[in-house]
Amino acid sequence: MGRLFGKDGIRGLAISEMSCELALEVGRAAASVLAGRTGERTKILVGKDARSSGDALEAAVCAGLCSSGADAELVGVVPSPALAYLVKERDARGGIMISASHRSADYNGIKLYSATGNRLSYDDEEELERLILDSPEEMITPKDRDYGRTIRYLDSLDDYVRHVKSVSVSGDFSGIKVAIDCANGSASYTAGKIFSTLGAEVLMTGNNPDGLNINRDCGCTHIEHLMNIVLEHKCSIGLAFDGGGERCLAVDETGRLVDGDEIIAMIAQYFQTGGILRHHTIAVTSANNMGLIRFAKRRGIETVSCGSGERRLIRKLVDGGYSIGGDPSGQIIFPDDAPSADGQLTGVRLLEVLAQSGRKLSELTGIMQKMPQVIINVPISYRDREVWKNDRRLTSLIEQVEEELGDEGRIIVREVGREPVIRIHVEGSDFGRINTLALQVSDMVKERCTVRE
Repeated sequence: MGRLFGKDGIRGLAISEMSCELALEVGRAAASVLAGRTGERTKILVGKDARSSGDALEAAVCAGLCSSGADAELVGVVPSPALAYLVKERDARGGIMISASHRSADYNGIKLYSATGNRLSYDDEEELERLILDSPEEMITPKDRDYGRTIRYLDSLDDYVRHVKSVSVSGDFSGIKVAIDCANGSASYTAGKIFSTLGAEVLMTGNNPDGLNINRDCGCTHIEHLMNIVLEHKCSIGLAFDGGGERCLAVDETGRLVDGDEIIAMIAQYFQTGGILRHHTIAVTSANNMGLIRFAKRRGIETVSCGSGERRLIRKLVDGGYSIGGDPSGQIIFPDDAPSADGQLTGVRLLEVLAQSGRKLSELTGIMQKMPQVIINVPISYRDREVWKNDRRLTSLIEQVEEELGDEGRIIVREVGREPVIRIHVEGSDFGRINTLALQVSDMVKERCTVRE
């Protein structure tokens, strides 16, 4: 992880950690890094989600951009994937999204996008960090007071809605009753239009953002609310997004959660049947359930694995020329249709499968059997970061577990997050067995690496 940027951009408590001063410096540095060498005036799109802190951070970002000679085109409150899509459509040099995705309104953050709409590269993020933290004097200073302007783009939501609707092959979801939970986030302004104009009967919830209620007891991080609505109103399906509109989880007509693994399986099979699953391959992360990998193998579908995070998934998909990839949290990417994970696009794809099959969602999810898994997070001391990989007692135990599980399971042990934490992830057919194995490894980690008073 970088000094400012984590796996998902810059994040922190709004205004105190993710401060206006930092946002201004990000804008200044972005103007320098994204300017390119075209000699043309730099235009950078700026979007935000529905958090109350978004206005202040947007003003600060724009001040940084304009004071460095770049034009800031404000697209307003939009889903994060809408900004990613519009960057390329608007012929901008990049984009800055002010959002903390699935986090509460106490937090906010910044993600940056390149001119292609893809997440900014690690190299460019490191250059931003260098300029902000080490060499601010190198940032662009306009000559002859040629400061940038702020421009308001008023059609961003309409353009995005048309784009997402265009991925539907049939364009007809009539007969499907869908409950949609927008997490009181930016999907509140687009989801109703997308799914109702495609013919579905739509029941909306979590679509009254007030700046403070984003992701509060709603959306894909609190899906129990949607489960109850689907059952109460006898819906065909429920769709839950996060505050930034990147993730999509579903609920079947019985009120059961349908996670990203199952959504990927259903859409991959639909693509395979339709002859559009390129290279007969899906991209997965270490977090995906083994049940998805076993499903793919039965269907003759290859799986390619990459590290966790949207950026690594996109890189794997683009480099390999694949059609779909994602993770269990519902962050699913269709590189032919969008440069980033897009929850509403995923929802349209899933309803397309449902409409074309003529079957209930609970019947479709039966194509994949999830395997039990145990995940334990163990804090470690800073001095043990990376060093634990050379601890022979610990690595020997991990190897023993791997041998015991064989082809019937797996163990993944890795560091996660900014804080030093080791995550032990064990899967297998027998829950009691894998739970015992996971506890054995976690006990060893605590013995060898745990933070000591």
